[in-house]
Amino acid sequence: MQSKFKKSYRFALRTSLFITLYTTLVMGVFLYYLYGLQWHWLVLFAVFVFLFSFVIIQISVERFIYKRVKKIYDDLTLLESASLTKGPITTNMQTLTEDIDRFARDKKIEIETLKVREEYRKEFIGNVSHELKTPLFTVQGYILTLLDGAIEDKVIRDKYLERASKGIERLGYIVKDLDMITKLEVGDLSLQIEKFDIVELVKQVFDMLEMKAHKKRITLTFDRIYAQPVYVKADKERVQQVLANLIVNSIKYGSLKGTTEISVENLIKNKIIIRVTDNGEGIAQAHLPRLFERFYRVDKSGSRREGGSGLGLSIVKHIIEAHHEKIYVESEFGVGSEFSFTLEKAE
Repeated sequence: MQSKFKKSYRFALRTSLFITLYTTLVMGVFLYYLYGLQWHWLVLFAVFVFLFSFVIIQISVERFIYKRVKKIYDDLTLLESASLTKGPITTNMQTLTEDIDRFARDKKIEIETLKVREEYRKEFIGNVSHELKTPLFTVQGYILTLLDGAIEDKVIRDKYLERASKGIERLGYIVKDLDMITKLEVGDLSLQIEKFDIVELVKQVFDMLEMKAHKKRITLTFDRIYAQPVYVKADKERVQQVLANLIVNSIKYGSLKGTTEISVENLIKNKIIIRVTDNGEGIAQAHLPRLFERFYRVDKSGSRREGGSGLGLSIVKHIIEAHHEKIYVESEFGVGSEFSFTLEKAE
């Protein structure tokens, strides 16, 4: 840390002037009446007193302040405040105040961020524990029942084994999806960028989810007839996963005999936006900021009845961001939801 400091003479000048005026006035009157001192000697005396006072005050007071200011800087440096170690130490109180205020603001933001992260960590661990515990206990319960003698009953055995299989399948979904999110976050999951027709890919996803939609009498449709292909540059398999997750969600929370509509629109010169719109139950505004968090549930009981890993929207967000694109959500409770994301258009 540099020991150079800014000179501030105002205090020393003002104080020296007061001392000089007072001393000269007192000594001048005293010496004039006692010895008949001439005025030019009085002027020299005043100059000497002023210079002497100024030098003593400037050096002693500034050094006095500097030592204490340096102590403050040193104490703050122990807290690893990088912003306080870049410039020279100064005895300017305004600069010191600004540095300390900035340090306090930075620390406050840092503390608040750590609190949010800690709360998120606790919530995330709790959610992971709950998501894993539910299917594990389910599988354990069925197997223990079978071991206790129910295995002899063919009907019960087949039913319990089938339910245990579904529990294990859900565990597999959770582990697989967590692994994918981790790879996306650290950049280990490479994208295979290619040119493909997004309209044709949506049709394939429609065919894949036709039976699921039919169970709730939900119609999967485009907003219009796309006579020409719309080519994009992206990872086709991952984009298919994004579309599947969004459409599955619209089916899960869609209204009976409702509609899930896909539209593909030009956004800017080299971008298109794909919208997935439904007229389902919608999402309250309070949930929208956290909708893409891992394991975040809008309706905990309802979503668990529907199954899944609880990571679908988080995976969607990570895949889109891995493409350096954006995903948006608009929803009104009781009216419906619209999820949309951008992709780069291919020539």
